[in-house]
Amino acid sequence: MASASKQITRNADIPAVMSDTLSILETDRVSKALNDNRVELFYQPIVRSGSNNFVAFYEGLARVKMRDGAIISAGQFMPFVENTALGSRLDRRILRLALEQLRGNPDIRLSINMSVLSMQDSGWLALLEAASPEVCERLIIEVTEGAAMSDVELTTAFMHRVRRKHCSIALDDFGTGATSFRYFKDFLFDFIKIDGLFIRDLSYDKDNQVLVQALIDISKHFDMVTVAEFIETDGEAEMATKLGVDCLQGYLIGEPTALPIAPAQRTELDQKVVGGR
Repeated sequence: MASASKQITRNADIPAVMSDTLSILETDRVSKALNDNRVELFYQPIVRSGSNNFVAFYEGLARVKMRDGAIISAGQFMPFVENTALGSRLDRRILRLALEQLRGNPDIRLSINMSVLSMQDSGWLALLEAASPEVCERLIIEVTEGAAMSDVELTTAFMHRVRRKHCSIALDDFGTGATSFRYFKDFLFDFIKIDGLFIRDLSYDKDNQVLVQALIDISKHFDMVTVAEFIETDGEAEMATKLGVDCLQGYLIGEPTALPIAPAQRTELDQKVVGGR
């Protein structure tokens, strides 16, 4: 059987096709994994552009570990649970794991995703309130554009509460939703993650270049750090850097791993393995 790491594909965190049968199967899988303490975080590095892979922070991505050791990625199960009570329970587990990682590793910053339901989940908020400021100031909370705009008042109140704990906030999938610029300037996100839809073929797609440049200009005006998601080719990385993106994320930079490993360390480890054969 292939190793767990090899079972994680490039499309691992892209939502799965929805169906009633899959919904039942995936919901049951997540529920059992939570009960058995088999939900884990894998860590994907986000590096500063043009910095020789200096890690700005990691994104913690939810994974379910099967009893046979196989790893199931978030794109497989998240669409079926994220807007349910089970999804809120999963978010609490993810936050708990992230805080543990930050407490044990004071040299890193870490981002995690959360659903709109968890913005008003007392259990999730209690976990955050109990964490120390030293830990919280290295935590980045990611909310999708759709979630942020689904309830503007809730999002605004949540952001104020999270900022009191010195957490940063990132807007995920920027450019694909319906963010009203009337509210955009009021939210004042710390990070803007430009959706991979605009990054794909960026090296030669002139339309994407114009759109990405516009998103970068808007973000810079409001002093928000930009991240280009789904970087998979050298050409995409080079063009994103040329256009002025602050940080890069994608499988070209590094795939998610069970521990937060910097790209430079990955290269060193690969060389050691090759040399030892």
